Amino acid sequence: KKSKKDEDEVVIPLDELSPIARPLAQKKLLKKLHKTIKRASKQRQVKRGVKEVVKGIRKGERGLLVLAADITPIDIISHLPVLSEDAQIPYVFVPSKEELGHSSSTKRPTSCVMVCPDQKKKVKRKEGEDAKEKEVEDYKELYEECLKEVQKMDTQVAFQ
Repeated sequence: KKSKKDEDEVVIPLDELSPIARPLAQKKLLKKLHKTIKRASKQRQVKRGVKEVVKGIRKGERGLLVLAADITPIDIISHLPVLSEDAQIPYVFVPSKEELGHSSSTKRPTSCVMVCPDQKKKVKRKEGEDAKEKEVEDYKELYEECLKEVQKMDTQVAFQ
């Protein structure tokens, strides 16, 4: 009998990942990224999909770009690392588009997600606003940790 953890985890062989998928997030960073994306999507500070992300980069928005490494054909997202390097936006690849879509609160697989913590979107205010404020600060800390770890990684596009 499989445990819940085994069902949650999607395993993708390395040879099915894109050859340009560098830097690829390791397990510890991957969990942090998914948690950050989940919290950011609750705050409505996430851009999903190639069109939205490109528009955000061109408008000069700052954030962290997370790309799925199992996209085929790779031409769909191959221009994003170059665009983000030009705009000095850190980026990282994650192995699964399904997990990326799930963590960004959609039922569909997502090729790329950009977390924009400074994005000014109207968040619906309800009772317990103090709890919301704490949650926003909590998410910002997690975002900063992820950002530092991604910036430590080598983010130059590698051609073989």
